Amino acid sequence: MVRRGEVKKLRASGRIPAVIYGGQTKPETLELNGKEMEDLIHHSVSENILVDLAVDKASRLALVQEIQHHPLDGKVLHVDFHEVSPTEKVTIMVPVETTGEAAGVKTGGGVLEHVLFKIKVRALPKDLPEQILVDVTSLELGKSIHLGEIKSPEGVEILGDKKVSVISVALPKTEAEEVAATAEGAVPAAGEVEMIKEKKEDGSEVAAPAKAGDKAAAGKPGDKAAPAKADAKAAPAGDKKAAPADKKK
Repeated sequence: MVRRGEVKKLRASGRIPAVIYGGQTKPETLELNGKEMEDLIHHSVSENILVDLAVDKASRLALVQEIQHHPLDGKVLHVDFHEVSPTEKVTIMVPVETTGEAAGVKTGGGVLEHVLFKIKVRALPKDLPEQILVDVTSLELGKSIHLGEIKSPEGVEILGDKKVSVISVALPKTEAEEVAATAEGAVPAAGEVEMIKEKKEDGSEVAAPAKAGDKAAAGKPGDKAAPAKADAKAAPAGDKKAAPADKKK
């Protein structure tokens, strides 16, 4: 385990802490060349990146499992790799992107909607796509493209319910519908006190704050989700570097 101060020194020297797991070996901490990794991510369509890692003069094929970025400058802080076998199929989530302009948008005034932004696929590591492209040119107003209608790249199997809608062209909302949706989602302002009338002994009425048990609060602000924390752990690993493997699109 590497202490926090040592991790800072590692990053300051242009190196990035990483870990590789999977395969037949225990998880192992690595150090990556920061510039090489940044360039690899920058030139990739998604973070589904297949790399050939040179570890102790041995080649280890791995998929980028997770990349932790700095919340302000976006720099890579830590990388998780999952080792894979070149002869065994793996399952990953792949982004869905569209090409062309949908007919229902162009001539019908509709709105193109992504129902699913990612879909699950299975393939050998060398055949894994970085993204799935879907041509929406012929998609009419009120119609959808379902999972079973998407053509998968060669050697790739698309998993999931074939009847699920992935992309659709919806009718634009009317002004009345937008107002209704806004009104439905409206909640009383935080701290607002409802006033009710109470009778005095002499029969007159006076306004008084409602008691807590008289009516359930219409909207209670939820607790803010705390950002996920993950301590970057790395042990000195010599001159282990990540070398990008050829990616097949």
